[in-house]
Amino acid sequence: MPQKGENDAIKLSFYYVQNSKQVAVPYVETIKAGFPSPADDFVATPLDLNELLIKNKSSTFFARVTGNSMEDAGISDGDILVIDRSIEPSDNRIAVCFIDGEFTVKRLSVKNNECYLLPANPKYKPIKITADNEFIIWGIVTYVIKKV
Repeated sequence: MPQKGENDAIKLSFYYVQNSKQVAVPYVETIKAGFPSPADDFVATPLDLNELLIKNKSSTFFARVTGNSMEDAGISDGDILVIDRSIEPSDNRIAVCFIDGEFTVKRLSVKNNECYLLPANPKYKPIKITADNEFIIWGIVTYVIKKV
């Protein structure tokens, strides 16, 4: 059973998907990270971020991350997670879980009939799920939205 405070590394604030509007923003198919070519054509086509990020509207939610236990997986304090509750949990997926009264985000490890929640920061310990835990895999993280 996790000791008090082990899950405190990540806190989540949840938001639902508002489906009433489509927002199309200009989208350039390719941007090179090397040397620019003046001969490349600039073609902007519309891109709807809802369509790109949300596959199952009725089961998709957003959550803002507070904490740093997943920073080595590219999930940082202040990031917004796109979470799909319709995706089947499996080994090695990053999941939002409800454990012992708190939400957390961790990588799932399921082997030999044992389940662990793995942080992506060496400062935190894995959490072994036992029959003593109140535990629900709430949804699977599909995207991370970051401010750079």
